[in-house]
Amino acid sequence: MSLIRPLSGRKPAITLPKGAIDTQMHAYMPGYPAVPGGPNLPVGDLPTPEQYRQFMDWIGIDRVIVTQGMAHQRDNANLIASLERFGDIAWGVASLDAGTSEAELDRLSAARVRGARIMNLPGGATDLTKLEEVDAIAASRDWMIAVQFDGSDILDHEERLAKLKSRWVLDHHGKFFCGVTPESPQVQATKRLIDGGRCWFKFAGVYESSKSGAPEFADVAAVARAIAAYAPERIVWGSNWPHNMARAQADYPDDVALTDTVLGWLPDDAARKRALVDNPEELFGIPPAGDR
Repeated sequence: MSLIRPLSGRKPAITLPKGAIDTQMHAYMPGYPAVPGGPNLPVGDLPTPEQYRQFMDWIGIDRVIVTQGMAHQRDNANLIASLERFGDIAWGVASLDAGTSEAELDRLSAARVRGARIMNLPGGATDLTKLEEVDAIAASRDWMIAVQFDGSDILDHEERLAKLKSRWVLDHHGKFFCGVTPESPQVQATKRLIDGGRCWFKFAGVYESSKSGAPEFADVAAVARAIAAYAPERIVWGSNWPHNMARAQADYPDDVALTDTVLGWLPDDAARKRALVDNPEELFGIPPAGDR
């Protein structure tokens, strides 16, 4: 199936701050096929680190968090290879569980992995049944956890999430598939979790859960603005490149419009510096840009 990912063009109207970190993307290297249990590799040309570096230059990104894609399940070899190719601008989030050996965890740490992934949606490698075991591993290494599930059910999981020992981020705008407003119980639960001091909230992949849709994504925007106003020190942002759910050109988002729209939900440049630089440095435990 033919799909072309634009890697250049007009620049975003919003200038990203120096040291900006994209906290949500995937990269793929040749020679690492999809493994059973997950989806296929993205369609079109393989979205490699070399392609993503062009995307960084275009959008204005300086650093990146590479998240293990579902196609590789808990085989993190592609992630490690991608991190090696990126060098010191990149850190990783791996898929693992209690069966992951200490030797493998050491290997991941040496490769600049700084987090673990919980993906409780179809095709995910490590679901919420493994939350506590992944938390124990992450806490032992001072890693974070990226947690993604249908946020409609967040009240069912709130007690467990509140007990996490690790820093963690609620992924993809919470993925409230049921549809929520700033006053909804699910959003109030999110605020309570943020108040616990270990929870962050990620702006990424808005098109995956918005019911009102492009170009404004007004439903998700209202919640995003409310949470950003409530806890500006807990917002991070991700491009969600290479938009793996897009299976045809018509489904592929306009990255510049998406960047401007989502970052426009933050009130000013100071808030954007916080969300794109300061907050992700704290969440992922990575050094300030000038210290690399």
